[in-house]
Amino acid sequence: MLKSWQEEAQVKGFSDSIPSIFQGAIIESAKLSPEQKVIALTFDDGPWPESTAQVLDILKKNQIKGTFFVVGENVKNFPNLLKQEIAEGHVIGNHTWHHWYQFLNPQAAAYEIDHTEDVIFKTTGLKTNLFRPPGGVMHNGVVDYARNSKYAIILWSSDSVDYSRPAVSRLISNVFREAKPGGIVLMHDGGGNRSRTVQALPEIIANFRNQGYRFVTIPELLQIQDQNQKFIANKK
Repeated sequence: MLKSWQEEAQVKGFSDSIPSIFQGAIIESAKLSPEQKVIALTFDDGPWPESTAQVLDILKKNQIKGTFFVVGENVKNFPNLLKQEIAEGHVIGNHTWHHWYQFLNPQAAAYEIDHTEDVIFKTTGLKTNLFRPPGGVMHNGVVDYARNSKYAIILWSSDSVDYSRPAVSRLISNVFREAKPGGIVLMHDGGGNRSRTVQALPEIIANFRNQGYRFVTIPELLQIQDQNQKFIANKK
């Protein structure tokens, strides 16, 4: 039997399904035309006390859906924050259990991903086919396992570098230095003091909107690219 928050999430159309062409693919951004000014905001390393709720509040006020790559042990410790993300219509991705960077043998890599998938499902009743490797490390075993398991590997095209806690103005300029239509912005709602990310986020949103952008989730971004490719194919 569904909990009320699960029903609410489904009524709001929560879905993280992606076109099958992207299963096992490595994605830094969507291939869109310059006129397709859409961009995806992504947040890593949560859920996290204080900062995750603050990020969610900002997104809600601005009517934006984000994509959250969650760490399994944080989901275990703060399940209600993950439930809130789902209930408010955001998309969830797998970011491993421990957020380790070192090389992992196949069994350890499987644990990191599968154990996180299990806790996401037990907490929300939902699954994800999105994966982001901690630190973007591609060759320590987890990406190979994730690709073989048909996750889409979601990297980024615009890095806020907020994990190093730069000044708010620097954090904002980092985001816009590589911003482009079809881009994926990397920020963090967990893993440490994210107060500067929280401070910067409203201005980041306002600046993108002033430039004519609208915000989409990762699945929506990939669906737009897929539709473009089908349109081109149909014209041939």
